[in-house]
Amino acid sequence: MTKLGNRRVRVVRCRGGNLKFRALRLDTGNYSWGSEGVSRKTRILNTVYNASNNELVRTNTLVKNTIVQIDAAPFKQWYEQHFGIELSKKGAEVVEETGKSNSVVAKLKARRADRYLDPAVEEQFAAGRLLACISSRPGQSGRADGYILEGEELAFYMRKLEKKGKK
Repeated sequence: MTKLGNRRVRVVRCRGGNLKFRALRLDTGNYSWGSEGVSRKTRILNTVYNASNNELVRTNTLVKNTIVQIDAAPFKQWYEQHFGIELSKKGAEVVEETGKSNSVVAKLKARRADRYLDPAVEEQFAAGRLLACISSRPGQSGRADGYILEGEELAFYMRKLEKKGKK
């Protein structure tokens, strides 16, 4: 079972001479933001939910479909650069364009016209932590890659976490 910690991966020879990369410990992964079509390598902070077993959450075990909290900084930085809008604690604020060419200013203005950010995701950006789901199999591939939760899926897991917190 893969745990949360400094990267430790072992190469295992399996049937047919093929190799598996058994991750014993991982602390980072490549996470995709589906609605924006961007992915960034980011730190995994902790595990918060696992449908199969609560023991896996308690021991910070990383398996497929584990819900984890990841660092929002790389995505926040991309968002600010791409749209020219700062995701601050108060909400989205337009950053003043100083020293930018007219073409860049026009491009940012066009991008802002049709942007949409889910309020629940924006709330997570303010906290600096995003909920994500691991879609790879860390014990087989040696990586903990996944995607950021959005929309109905995010709402579902937020309800689960609230219910879990009340107990």
